[in-house]
Amino acid sequence: MALWNSIPLEITYEVLGWVAFLSWTVGAYPQIVLNIRRKSVVGLNFDFVVLNLTKQSAYLIYNASLYFSSAVQKQYFEKYGKEQMIPVAANDVAFSIHAVLMTAVTLCQIAIYERGNQKVSKISFGIVAAVWLGAAVCVFLALPTHSWLWLISIFNSIQVFMTVIKYIPQAFMNFLRKSTDGFSIGNILLDFSGGVANYAQMAVQSIDQGSWVNFYGNIGKTLLSLISIFFDLIFMSQHFVLYRGERALIAPKIISKESTEPLTPKIISNESMEPLIKSSDDPVSENV
Repeated sequence: MALWNSIPLEITYEVLGWVAFLSWTVGAYPQIVLNIRRKSVVGLNFDFVVLNLTKQSAYLIYNASLYFSSAVQKQYFEKYGKEQMIPVAANDVAFSIHAVLMTAVTLCQIAIYERGNQKVSKISFGIVAAVWLGAAVCVFLALPTHSWLWLISIFNSIQVFMTVIKYIPQAFMNFLRKSTDGFSIGNILLDFSGGVANYAQMAVQSIDQGSWVNFYGNIGKTLLSLISIFFDLIFMSQHFVLYRGERALIAPKIISKESTEPLTPKIISNESMEPLIKSSDDPVSENV
């Protein structure tokens, strides 16, 4: 296993890694706090949460396996060279554990708080079922040959795929409602900071080693940062530019078999109507 050539770069690497960890870790709380204060999850897309749980679980399996397993590390060095460094740091493992737990907490909130007519789509259920079924098949394929590096690369690919699709339902829902009310912008700002710090951390390691192997050796971590940054910019544009000032919106009605009413989002302006969600303590909805 390679050693660091520059102590300042090694320190910078560690600092950036823990900045990413803190940003992503703290970023899980604004949405949870917002849900508690509103006693409602209206505005938070349930597909986003369900898909995110699968994403974070797959990422945890990859990070923990590559960081702790000597068998996986041996296969990594055989493929990329013993002079390379393991592209997973302690902060990656810590983040993954925390992310799985916080996503599970958010799912519990969905179960107990006011959710209007929102529900998890059959498409999301189907995607999650297909992903875990495919992962189970890969486990059985890897067992005879002990292809552990190949197996965890599958989980890395799963987390990249889920990262790509998990943001789409929330972004589309914001578009239909013409609002980000109920979806925490604090989460997005911290997620953006974490993505930038995570990518910078990998760049520092590459500069020190004079090699870019860690970028394609851990392509999942690379794409995780880039995809997160891309969608975070979309959400920030929706919140601060496109739908700024729009608070209370009615989610699109679900068309039943008996109803032919078109699927049309209804916007309620701040001046003309009361907010959709009201509590006895504070009638004004808010974003954290």
